[in-house]
Amino acid sequence: MQTDIRTLMQRIDRAKTPYHTVELCAQILEAQGFSRLDEASEWQLVRGGRYFAIRDGGAMVAFCIGKQTGGFRIVASHTDSPCLKIKGEKPVFENGYLKWNVERYGGTLLYSWLDIPLVLAGREVRLDPETGSLQATLVEETRRSVIPSLAIHFQREANAALSLNAQSDMQPVLSLDAAVYEVDESVLGRDLYLVNATAPYLAGGKDELLVSPRLDNLVSVFASVEALSGAGDSGISMILLADNEEVGSHTKQGADSDILSRTMHRIAESLGESMNMLLSQSFLVSCDGAHAVHPNHPEKSDSANPVRLGGGVVVKHHAGKNYTTDGFSEAVVKAIMQKADVPYQNFYMRADMPCGSTLGAISATQVSVRSVDIGIPQLAMHAATETMGVADYGYLVRALHAFFASDFRMPSYNTGVLK
Repeated sequence: MQTDIRTLMQRIDRAKTPYHTVELCAQILEAQGFSRLDEASEWQLVRGGRYFAIRDGGAMVAFCIGKQTGGFRIVASHTDSPCLKIKGEKPVFENGYLKWNVERYGGTLLYSWLDIPLVLAGREVRLDPETGSLQATLVEETRRSVIPSLAIHFQREANAALSLNAQSDMQPVLSLDAAVYEVDESVLGRDLYLVNATAPYLAGGKDELLVSPRLDNLVSVFASVEALSGAGDSGISMILLADNEEVGSHTKQGADSDILSRTMHRIAESLGESMNMLLSQSFLVSCDGAHAVHPNHPEKSDSANPVRLGGGVVVKHHAGKNYTTDGFSEAVVKAIMQKADVPYQNFYMRADMPCGSTLGAISATQVSVRSVDIGIPQLAMHAATETMGVADYGYLVRALHAFFASDFRMPSYNTGVLK
C-alpha cells in the first residue's frame, strides 16, 4: 500500500480532469499487474486474475478475482470535481480581452474561483483520415487564465453581500491578444474544462493539513486504487470510479449507468457463478468527502456528532437515505476498522438543514446490495481549493485495504460473520 502524502499530492496535481485521472489510474494498475479489458470484446477471466476496463475515458472498473468463491466487495467513488466547462470552439474577444466562455460544472462555489490560476484541460476528438476512426487525446495547456475580481471601489457592498452571475462574472481572461488562440479545424469534438492550476501544498504547524484542488473526490479514487492491490483471496474485490457524480450521475459512465451491474454480470458469467448468489454475499462502500466542523462556523454542524480533521474515517448517516448506511452496514464497516485499528467518526447533518447525497444511493438503484457511505473529512467542499487532514488519507487506505482483505459472510437478513 502507498500512503505517502506527497505521492497523493503529485497524483492530484496530474489528475486535472476525469480523463487524466482514469489514465493515471490505468498506469498505476498496469504497474501492479492488472490487465486491461475492452468492453466491446469477450472477456476470458480466471481466478486469481486482476483486470480493469475503461468507459468513455472518464470512468473505470477494476477488480481482483479471488481463488475462493465469494461475493463482490465494491468501493465506489467518482473522478469528477466541480469546475468550469468551456462553451463553444474558441474564446471571445471583447473590450480588449480574450475571454473563455464558460458554464458551471457541478455545485461550484463561485467566489473561490476568482483571482486564482486556471488551466485548460480535458480531451479533444479528431477523425483519423487514414483509418476513418475517431481518436481522443488528452489536453492540458501550459498557459494560465484568471477571473479577476471586481474591485471593491466598484462594489462597496461586496464584503457584506457578494452575488456572482455565472455568465457575466465568471468569464476567465486568457490574453490581451485576440490572435493568441487559433482553432484547430481537425478537432471535431471537445470536452474541455478550466480547472484550478494551484499545486497541492501542506499547511499547519506540523504539516498536518493538505490544501489542494479536487480533494472531492480524488482522495477516495486514489485510496481505493491503492487498497485494491492488497485484496484478499476470497470473493471478488472491485472498485468503481464513476464520472459525472457532480452533475447527477445520469450518464453512460455515471453511477446511474449499467457500468457496475454489467461488469458484475460479465464476471459471474465468465466464472460460471450464479449472479443472484454472488449478490446475496456482496457489499458496497460508497466513498466520498464528508463535512468537518468549520473552525469559524461550528454552528453549521451537528453539535453532538462533531467531525474533526485528522479524526479518522467518517461513517455518514441520513434518515432520508441520502446516504445508504443502516445499522447492519454500519456495524460491518466499523468492525472491519476496529480490527484494522482505524479510528472512525460519525457524520449527521443538522436536522434543520438539507443534506447532500453521493453515488451510493444512486448505485443501489442499479445493484441492490448492502451498502455504507464513508469518506474523508474536509473543509470548503466544492470550493476551488479544499482542506483535509493528512492523517486521514492513511486511515482511509488502511480501512479500504482491510475491507478488501476481510473474509465476511452475510448468510441472512440480520446475521453475519466477519473473520
